[in-house]
Amino acid sequence: MVETEANKKWEQFLGYVQKRCSKAAFENWLVPIQVRDSVKESICLEVPNIFVKAYLLDNYKEDLCSFVPVGNDGEPLIEFIIPKGAPKRTPTVIKKHAPPPPSLESSKYTLKLNSFYKFDTFIEGPSNQFVKSAAMGIANRPSRSYNPLFVHGGVGLGKTHLLHAIGHHIKEHHKKLKVQCITTEGFINDLVDSLRNKSVDQMKRFYRSLDLLLVDDIQFLQNRLNFEEEFCNTFESLINQNKQIVITSDKPPGSLKLSERIVARMEWGLVAHVGIPDLETRVAILQHKAEQRGLHIPHSIAFYIAENIFSNVRQLEGAINRLTAHCRLLSQEITEDLVESTLSELFQRIPKQKVSVENILKTVGTLFQVKASDLKGTSRTKEIAIARQVAMYLAKEMINESLMMIGASFGKTHSTILHACKTVENKIKKDESLRRKIALARRQIEA
Repeated sequence: MVETEANKKWEQFLGYVQKRCSKAAFENWLVPIQVRDSVKESICLEVPNIFVKAYLLDNYKEDLCSFVPVGNDGEPLIEFIIPKGAPKRTPTVIKKHAPPPPSLESSKYTLKLNSFYKFDTFIEGPSNQFVKSAAMGIANRPSRSYNPLFVHGGVGLGKTHLLHAIGHHIKEHHKKLKVQCITTEGFINDLVDSLRNKSVDQMKRFYRSLDLLLVDDIQFLQNRLNFEEEFCNTFESLINQNKQIVITSDKPPGSLKLSERIVARMEWGLVAHVGIPDLETRVAILQHKAEQRGLHIPHSIAFYIAENIFSNVRQLEGAINRLTAHCRLLSQEITEDLVESTLSELFQRIPKQKVSVENILKTVGTLFQVKASDLKGTSRTKEIAIARQVAMYLAKEMINESLMMIGASFGKTHSTILHACKTVENKIKKDESLRRKIALARRQIEA
């Protein structure tokens, strides 16, 4: 990323943020940051000290992703430089007569919601229709629908979007309700700070006086027994008061390494899964993201991108960001060749090799969001069972081996393979989504 481009993106970010924060905060925390020579696609920022870096990431990470390059994991690609001899303590006076920067104590309980994460910007499809309906039910009737609501699914599939959308809807339609939306890491940090400042009672009073608590990424509570206990106490206090709780995680409650006590309480209400969006939904997401950036993508090109990027929505958004930059900076039109050269790193392809059961298991496991090892196991859960049958179906179709040999690869008999194939054949006649998913798996295996 050249320096002129980096400066331009940083200036655009500053222009956006300046309208959304106080003058003192802008001048004290953001103005001192300087853009330096960038490496590859990342942007390099020189910050006066580690506190400025922490302030930037804690308060503006989501906004940064709209202006600077974003990695495959959805994190902003930023390299920080801290000059030697930078102060190790926060400066007591930054500017004469200027108010001090916002303190953690005065702002830590402020409700912070992403302005882009609302229900009307959430693209609905078969994989997320149920969980969106549940989220809207809670937003319309908090504490009277499903309590708690536990939403789980892979990275970048819209869990945080739905969480913030609930918060926005409550703020707009139930203004008297007291709402807090926080990450699990944020809850832990609040508790640590409260212990340090001897204000634990104040923190407890705040959280237990809420009408709606939205908690993101509960999986980060694993292996943190003391924090888990405090969260569980808060959880029980709110539930006993008939207050609404919504939790997100990358795994279902039973797969989390948490105490039976808290797992049982999280399974108490409604557990909903967000799956990988199907092809049509991914195309709709691409077109929506492109429109937000003023970019026109031909329908055929959108389908081409969506067929090759399917794991999560953040990667689709990263693809749009790359295309937008290339088209605007180099004045290029969007063609399949441009997409191939620009987005090839994001395309999820398996190196061409002889088709084997292991290849099939790996590909099917990725598409259906289950572990490849589970496909050869004995679990009979709905998600794993259908994925296992699809893997058997593809193995029979694509591998030139006897049913007995294929069955041995799965640890099953040849009759089990035949039954799985017949089941899948019947399902794809009625389920267009499953048919497309199997076709995509076949293309990936053959690639």
